[in-house]
Amino acid sequence: MPGERLVSVYEIADAQLDRLRKSKDAVAVPVPDTPMVAVTEGEFVMGADGTQALEDERPAHRPWLAAFSIDVHEVTTAHYAEFLKASGRPAPWQWETVELSRHGDRPVIGVDWADADAYCRWRGKRLPTEAEWEKAARGTDGRLYPWGNQGPVPDLANFALGARFSYSQVLMPVHSYERGKSPFGALQMAGNVYEWVQDWYGANYYELSSDRNPTGPDQGQFKVLRGGSWSDLPKYLLTYGRFKLPPETRNSYTGFRCAK
Repeated sequence: MPGERLVSVYEIADAQLDRLRKSKDAVAVPVPDTPMVAVTEGEFVMGADGTQALEDERPAHRPWLAAFSIDVHEVTTAHYAEFLKASGRPAPWQWETVELSRHGDRPVIGVDWADADAYCRWRGKRLPTEAEWEKAARGTDGRLYPWGNQGPVPDLANFALGARFSYSQVLMPVHSYERGKSPFGALQMAGNVYEWVQDWYGANYYELSSDRNPTGPDQGQFKVLRGGSWSDLPKYLLTYGRFKLPPETRNSYTGFRCAK
């Protein structure tokens, strides 16, 4: 019709966010913070050798890490909704499709690196370093996947789905896949969503990294992500697998968890 204006998805998301901030029910029932698991200090095998590893995943090396804690599961839409209400930060990509009553236990997606960093700081935490993430997923025995060396199957991880994105159809509740947990007890460190970590990406960083508490290059063009997603083939779910994206990227494959 003449004079009418199409409503953008950004306006829909903003309207939903405004309703969320005004909802007394949502404020009255705060979501408990994500529980954390402790990861002990010491060395672990990071990266891999041989032809199965990509160039930026070599060589295998043994950094020493101080003890830390990491979230048991990925940050959910319900958790992120509380952050949006408190912070006034813009809504993530695809937020207009979130129904908290149905999707509150799904990992939030559509967040860029700065969003993830801001959320973790709001919780009094931080993003894990790449080394911390890998140790939490891999343990100290050099395993290929969080659950061991067996390849992924449907009761261990959420992966290799060919569907178009929707919170209901492709993402699984963050408490799923108990059999697929890591040696330290973290869930879904393979599949469901890729997870932002603290580090800048460096293709040859493993050749140069510190042997104690490495934190990645000082600067870069990309940030590192770990763990593979609902759409990925098994080879992208390896504990030592590395992925990179510009930090401003928002997509349906990427979420995060926090450390401390």
